[in-house]
Amino acid sequence: QVQLVESGGGLVQAGGSLRLSCAASGSIFSTNRVAWHRQAPGKQRELVATILSGGITNYADSVKGRFTILRGSAKNSWYLQMNSLKPEDTAVYYCNALIVVASGWVKREYDYWGQGTQVTVSS
Repeated sequence: QVQLVESGGGLVQAGGSLRLSCAASGSIFSTNRVAWHRQAPGKQRELVATILSGGITNYADSVKGRFTILRGSAKNSWYLQMNSLKPEDTAVYYCNALIVVASGWVKREYDYWGQGTQVTVSS
């Protein structure tokens, strides 16, 4: 019913910037929360940034001041702007969204994940 697709990953030198994109498609009534997570090899998945439907954002301490999560100009799109990248930011980044799907009079919230996009920061 709903798909999340990430893009924008790649290889960048330390100190550089990347912008990750997340686009949702399908039978979307509303989106309550969007988050970016990341998982480095051998490590647990880590919550990086969140944005609520009202626009409130929150960041992991490790990225605060360097990363920004924001809504895109297109409906159901979001970005993660990553500046001053460090080698320790290397990971697969996943977009995650709590989306309300309407089916007739019934509305239900589901938790969706994208397929992930690789970010590699070289020193």
